[in-house]
Amino acid sequence: MKELADYVRSIKDFPKEGIVFRDITTVLQNKDGYKLAIDKMIETAKKYDFDYVAGAEARGFILGAPIAYELGKGFIPIRKKGKLPGETVYEEYELEYGKAAVEIHKDAIKKGEKVLLVDDLIATGGTIAASAKLIESLGAEISAMLFLIELVDLKGRERLSKYNVESILCYRGE
Repeated sequence: MKELADYVRSIKDFPKEGIVFRDITTVLQNKDGYKLAIDKMIETAKKYDFDYVAGAEARGFILGAPIAYELGKGFIPIRKKGKLPGETVYEEYELEYGKAAVEIHKDAIKKGEKVLLVDDLIATGGTIAASAKLIESLGAEISAMLFLIELVDLKGRERLSKYNVESILCYRGE
């Protein structure tokens, strides 16, 4: 049987020279790889007490929704600003070349509820840190953050040191 890492495609020099891109589309398109990824994430998620799974757009939806379904939890989408129809709250964060913002519905969670934040990858931690601020601004608590892949050299875990951070696969330099 293949290991989960065997399903991840590494593409050298993308998006620019010197970078190795960890492509999870090869995990998602393979029924065995996708099942293995979700099963491993569910196994890790079971260590925590939470009411909802929140997933960051778009791959956090792909990974977070089946986790929520399997564990009998609700799912909260965290979207790019301007994509949700109801009343929202948003949080801006810094990108390498500018700013971006994420948002959730203002009534998505209530004070005291617990959330498992899910995304495909943790690099610098900017998107997920902004997502956590959003959730906390509504009075909820982050039980843990769960990622399929962690790029260790980019030190996102250090930025998120006040949270329980879990990664299924870790990659260091090349």
